[in-house]
Amino acid sequence: TPNHIRRLRPLSGPLGRLSARSARSSSGFPAPEMPAAWVRSNFLDYFQEKHGHRLVPSSPVRPRGDPSLLFVNAGMNQFKPVFLGTADPRSEMASYRRVVNSQKCVRAGGKHNDLEDVGRDLYHHTFFEMLGNWSFGDYFKEEACCMAWSLLTEHYGIPADRLYVSYFGGDAAAGLPPDDETRHIWLEIGVPPGRLLAFGLKENFWEMGDSGPCGPCTEIHYDHVGGRDAASLVNADSPDVVEIWNLVFMQYNREGDQSLRLLPRSSVDTGMGLERLVSVLQGKRSNYDTDLFTPLLHAIHQVSKAGPYGGRTGAADRDNVDMAYRVVADHVRTLSVCIADGVHPGMSGAELVLRRILRRAVRFCVEVLQAPQGALASLVPTVTHILGVYRDIPTDTMRKITLITLIIWVCVCVCVCVCIPAAVAWSLHRDLGFPLDLVDLMLEERGVQVDRPELDRLIAQNQKSDPQPGFQSALTLDVLSLAELQRLGVPHTDDSLKYQYRLEQGRYVFPACSATVVALYDGQALVSEVSEGQRCDVILDQTCFYSEQGGQSHDLGYFTRDALQDVLFPVEAVVLAGGYVLHQVTATDSLKTGDQVHLHLDQVYPDPVRVVSVAVAVSDLLDDQTNRQTSVELCCGTHVLQTGDIEDLLIVSERQMVKGISRILAVTGRDAALAREQGQVLAQDVDSLTARISGSAPSSLDSAQRLAKEVGVLSDAVDNTAIPQWQRRELQSRLRSLQRTSNTAVRKLETREVSPPTPEGSETSTCTVSLCVSCQVVMKTVNQLSAAAPHSLVMLLAHQRHSGKVLCACQVPKDSLSLSASDWAVAVCRHLGGSAGGSALVAKGTGSSSDITEALRWAEEFARQKTRR
Repeated sequence: TPNHIRRLRPLSGPLGRLSARSARSSSGFPAPEMPAAWVRSNFLDYFQEKHGHRLVPSSPVRPRGDPSLLFVNAGMNQFKPVFLGTADPRSEMASYRRVVNSQKCVRAGGKHNDLEDVGRDLYHHTFFEMLGNWSFGDYFKEEACCMAWSLLTEHYGIPADRLYVSYFGGDAAAGLPPDDETRHIWLEIGVPPGRLLAFGLKENFWEMGDSGPCGPCTEIHYDHVGGRDAASLVNADSPDVVEIWNLVFMQYNREGDQSLRLLPRSSVDTGMGLERLVSVLQGKRSNYDTDLFTPLLHAIHQVSKAGPYGGRTGAADRDNVDMAYRVVADHVRTLSVCIADGVHPGMSGAELVLRRILRRAVRFCVEVLQAPQGALASLVPTVTHILGVYRDIPTDTMRKITLITLIIWVCVCVCVCVCIPAAVAWSLHRDLGFPLDLVDLMLEERGVQVDRPELDRLIAQNQKSDPQPGFQSALTLDVLSLAELQRLGVPHTDDSLKYQYRLEQGRYVFPACSATVVALYDGQALVSEVSEGQRCDVILDQTCFYSEQGGQSHDLGYFTRDALQDVLFPVEAVVLAGGYVLHQVTATDSLKTGDQVHLHLDQVYPDPVRVVSVAVAVSDLLDDQTNRQTSVELCCGTHVLQTGDIEDLLIVSERQMVKGISRILAVTGRDAALAREQGQVLAQDVDSLTARISGSAPSSLDSAQRLAKEVGVLSDAVDNTAIPQWQRRELQSRLRSLQRTSNTAVRKLETREVSPPTPEGSETSTCTVSLCVSCQVVMKTVNQLSAAAPHSLVMLLAHQRHSGKVLCACQVPKDSLSLSASDWAVAVCRHLGGSAGGSALVAKGTGSSSDITEALRWAEEFARQKTRR
């Protein structure tokens, strides 16, 4: 029982048995032998095995169906449907009661953005792991506090006299009482009153957003120094006293009118940063001094020309070398996780943020640490070893390594101010998916450019040809070179490994392959060596790459040399000639016969996939130059052992390319299941919004405008999230209807709330309203007033309360000779620092003013002077 648990945790009593790893040193600090992997696994085991929690895997860092976030930035993100009550009752999530996990989080954009702070201090990160346990209507404050205290003091062996606890002290203005229940729980557990501190809304009341579930929270803080009273340093931004765990008790719901209502069931949401916890358990002041980072910092030192990492900050960090170490270590972790989760460098949203991270990492790596080509990519295996707990970050993820390596290629060229050949830029883009605009931006910073005319020619040439990966024109062994290979006794390539892959835990695993370079072909003759930048065919004694044959596309990937593991030789095409498998590459370093290489296969199919047409050229079909009927098939290779391995296939988009030809995008397996799940979430959101809009009419213009905005945000999510295409069309249709309904409601409320006096017995009328209305509504109101008093000169000024902007609209009778509408509007809006335009009868414009009464008086006086009254 909870009471029994509490009796085992008196502050002054024994701390319980500790494992060998968690034994404390004589100084009272936990021993530094606790590795981060052990800390992580023991947190999960503690809640899963001792307290019956369900282990839920980390969600990808790209949010699922949540347009409000660029990245997952907290452990609770994936559980928002449970908190909001929108989870499909048929879904697995709806059955959650007690849950534990370690969530991958990125804070590098939006509300939580730590990007620019990374490297300047010892604790900021763009990527971190959030340990958390949740209760959805199961246990509440008492059990949560007891579990947390037991884990920290007994399981991990943290000295209790180093811990301080904060709780919510209430807020009279908000009508919130102090959380005395939590205070009494901590006192019974054994926390002394002097270490139990009350704080206000900012520190100890957590809210999901402007509305939704919320509640008081209690935080556990750790004093790195110890042996003193550090209560005054809690929540005072002291590096010596840090928060390590936050327990949120969601018991209220914040309504649209900002009032609070008790939730039908209370929940617990906790979060503890793994990096900070490990620093405490290993007795370190800096997260970068723990084993989550030290192997990575050592690897950076090995590939750079800088001295070893010294942990310095500020003025003590001469030439920003230690800052560069921290930036590169943090950013390569973020890049590895994001790219593995499908977020690639791009031009908007999360992709743009990732591009900034790439550029910042490369700048510090190359310019400050003076690392050579390929250095950043060589760090990725170390990252994947540290984060190997996540199944979606395999050690040999070629896509991840290649993307990071590409940026290094460009930067090396930039640093030596060599003009980038168009062929290199085009190869990066076409064969390996690197954005051309990123190449341009990085070169522009140094005043270096790509040969743009030549690049444009390559782009145009590609658009006319069959879109498939590989060289524009393949290097193929001629008959003399084939005869020479046979004369020299070079054996045919053994490519049997290409079929020796297997399925493990839903993922295909390809065999490791090491080989010897037995021949090199430079396009004209066999050679014994090729230099950097030279295009060639590489013949190996054995290979795991599938060569193009039987209508199937070749594999892509790369190989590395034994003596130069950080330099990648991307394999851009693989062809079979006379029993020899030719690996076509542009050498990134010298290569000679006899070299030992290791082959790495890209497992993510090419994009776009190859299309095979029977009897009619694909280019003719794309150009719509034929009316002949033919069969057009996709050809992606043979990396499926059986069709059942695909599990599911789902079309997620369809776009018409030319008349009669559409391009569809489909996903399979886990991606298909995820798309269906995201479709269900969005459908529930549309259902909820439909109920709110079709229910009672909005009571105010503000509420109507908020609903209209919600429709727009949800429409963007439906348009841009991978969901079933049939469902996307259905939801888009419903949202268009909701948009019309909400817009109509907004217009009606705008018109109703604009109620200036009707001009009676006066030929000149000016009036003002203070509402957030549109120019269209102001003009419509002026028309109504003019119709009611057809002989009057009418002007309406609408004052926007928050911005100070003034909307102006006016109308004069047809027989008005002394004053035209355009002259009147132009004069008034210029007086207000704006502009206007229109005709002699109607006109409109904008300006700004803090004194709308004065503007009204000026407008009326101007009209009276013009009409000589």
